[in-house]
Amino acid sequence: MLEHFGKYLLFMSSLFTRSESPRIIFNRTIDEAILIGINSIFIVAIVSTFIGAVTCVQVAYNLNNALIPRSTIGFMVREMTILELAPTITSIVLAGKVGSSIAGGLGTMQITEQVDALEVMGINSSSYLVLPKVIAALFMFPLLVIISMFLSIGGGFVAGTLSGALTSQEYITGIREDFIPYNIVFALIKSIVFAFLISSISSFRGYFTSGGALEVGAASTTAVTNGVIAVLIADFILAQLLL
Repeated sequence: MLEHFGKYLLFMSSLFTRSESPRIIFNRTIDEAILIGINSIFIVAIVSTFIGAVTCVQVAYNLNNALIPRSTIGFMVREMTILELAPTITSIVLAGKVGSSIAGGLGTMQITEQVDALEVMGINSSSYLVLPKVIAALFMFPLLVIISMFLSIGGGFVAGTLSGALTSQEYITGIREDFIPYNIVFALIKSIVFAFLISSISSFRGYFTSGGALEVGAASTTAVTNGVIAVLIADFILAQLLL
């Protein structure tokens, strides 16, 4: 484990040695942002909407005490969404979609010797291929998390009002109650950390793939597994440090 961690640190440091020109990095980052962010909006929207709806229905099921105001349902949906569901669940979903794509793409380039061709041409392949992916992830993950927050709270609103668990006014009152703006900042900090972990770990696994097509599949699976574990560990550490 220590050997792999040291290799990972050396790999990350290589991204900033013999870096390509800012114009090339910028153009590559835009392309990666489309692949990472724009192409992930649909799956994030579906997951977020239904997570918000299910959360609202389940909270309403458990809060059946007449002494508890129904607006508490909206309050709990908001808090659960902002603090945990939107940043963490979205990142786990993206670890599967984006992480496997990054690892698979780099792994395929490695076994077909495209990475070696870049090195022969005098290009720092790790900086050219990986750095734009990391930068794009750092920008796009927070935006996807913000979208997830809105859709999850909106999904809870639709599910709560259609099921008759509470009225629209009660839900709106709940999501406005005792709002703490720092929770949004905390969620965005988490999304940035998760973005770095997922993109860098997936790139590391894909970049050092060797063998054939079977090893590319194994690298993608390992990248997703390691990314999800890293997200969960970082989630706990950030909660302890920042809350």
